[in-house]
Amino acid sequence: MRHNKAVNHLGRKSGHRKAMLANMASSLILHKRIETTVAKAKALKQYVEPLITKSKDDSTHSRRTVFSYLKDKYAVSELFRTISPKIADRPGGYLRVLHTGFRQGDGGEMALVEFVDFNEAALASTAKKEAKKGTRRSRAKKAEAAPAAEAPVEAPVEAPAEEPAAEAPAAE
Repeated sequence: MRHNKAVNHLGRKSGHRKAMLANMASSLILHKRIETTVAKAKALKQYVEPLITKSKDDSTHSRRTVFSYLKDKYAVSELFRTISPKIADRPGGYLRVLHTGFRQGDGGEMALVEFVDFNEAALASTAKKEAKKGTRRSRAKKAEAAPAAEAPVEAPVEAPAEEPAAEAPAAE
C-alpha cells in the first residue's frame, strides 16, 4: 500500500528521477511547451510551479535556489527574464496539462504541458470571448425599446446649389 505517499516515483531511483525532472523543466522553460506522458506531466507540474513562484522575486538567493533545481543557466535566465514578468500577477496555476491521446508504440497516455500565459491561440480565444460579451436581454426587447428612445425626426436639410467652377486655361 502507498498510503500518504505524495511523490510519484515514475519507476526510477531518486537520482534518475531528479535529473529527468530537471531536464524536462529546462526544456519546458526554454520551449514553453513539451509533450510527455501524463504521469511525467503531473510530476513536472509539481516540480516546476514552486520554481516559477520563486522566480517572481528576482534576487540572487532565489536565482541560486532555482539553479540548484534546474542546473541550466540558460533556463534560469529565461525563467527570470521572460516568464517571470509575464506571470507576475498570477497567483498560481502557471502550467496547463492537455491530454492528447495515446502513444502509437506502447499505448502510453500522452499529454502536452505548456505555460498558461504563453499560448497565443488560447489567449486570442479568451480575448474574443471578452469582447463578445453583451447583455442577456433578448433582441425583441431591444427592438421594442429602441423606437421609444429615438429623438423626433427632423426635416431633411437641402444641399446648397453648386457654383460652376472657373475653367482653367488649357496648357498648350
